[in-house]
Amino acid sequence: MKATRLAVTAAASTLTLLIAACGGTAERPTAAGPGYPVTVTNCGEDVTFDAAPERIVLLKSAAVPYLQALGVMDRVTARAGQYPKEYYDAETLAELDRIPLLTDRTDTSGHLQISKEVVISQEPDLVLGEVDNLSRDTLSAVDIPLLEEPAMCPDNTATPSFEDIYAQLETYGRVFGRQAEATSAVDALRTRMTKIQSEVGPSSGRTAAVLYPTIGGGTTYAYGTASMAHPQLEAAGFRNVFGDTPERVFEVTVEELLGRNPDVLILLYGDGDPTAVEQGLTGLPGAEKLNAVRSGNVMTQLFNFTEPPTALSIDGLERIVQRFRAAA
Repeated sequence: MKATRLAVTAAASTLTLLIAACGGTAERPTAAGPGYPVTVTNCGEDVTFDAAPERIVLLKSAAVPYLQALGVMDRVTARAGQYPKEYYDAETLAELDRIPLLTDRTDTSGHLQISKEVVISQEPDLVLGEVDNLSRDTLSAVDIPLLEEPAMCPDNTATPSFEDIYAQLETYGRVFGRQAEATSAVDALRTRMTKIQSEVGPSSGRTAAVLYPTIGGGTTYAYGTASMAHPQLEAAGFRNVFGDTPERVFEVTVEELLGRNPDVLILLYGDGDPTAVEQGLTGLPGAEKLNAVRSGNVMTQLFNFTEPPTALSIDGLERIVQRFRAAA
């Protein structure tokens, strides 16, 4: 495993970052705070914190539930990407509204488009979420650490579970020195899961698939066992028709969907009109023959209600159970 030590302090000067960005050799102070240093492994990299991060830039929305649970949203100084209001309660929305939005520009696949210079200018001591044109290595070169949600790490093929949510909460608890808050939040989530599972009861025997259609037609993506969609479907009492596929996400044709013909379809999307998302699938030639389409058992769901594993995945599970329990 390749290891990278990134010594992080609570604050850094603009001068230090600018010198580093230009290839200078200036370094951040490394005086460790109480209970530090703390080292966590993320996407195969060791990341060491000498103090709790105080200037966070969010490049993805997935970490928000963790930060809110730990009471550290006030440390987020800038954000980029999309933060649909449906994800959050009033308190979290108020926290997000006070955080400056750098950009919400994405490409046709929903991937954030942002420059290195824009992020560096925020003087972060932690960036959460890796994007295509701003990698861990790019930020590491200017001594800015990055943490990605483990399920979204490149080349990840591990089967996720709801246990991963609790483990990630505990990891963030260590990073921010909020272990007690993390323990309390994990206990509350476990209680919720117990309640949901009691409502689901025995497996229904019905089959399902989780897809990401392209609005306006085009490529449709499906989720296999390396996606949080897989344990979510199982927890809702369904059998994932792509449970024999070890990939996280992959292209799929209508012909393959017809061959597996799931009873239920859950369509993920990043933002926008859910009706257009559904039409992105149902409008494809032959899609009208799918069992789920013919029976009306098609549900649209915002992406973070499934992926990656966070408390929102439990919210998404509740939504799936409520939607299809009545249709059983």
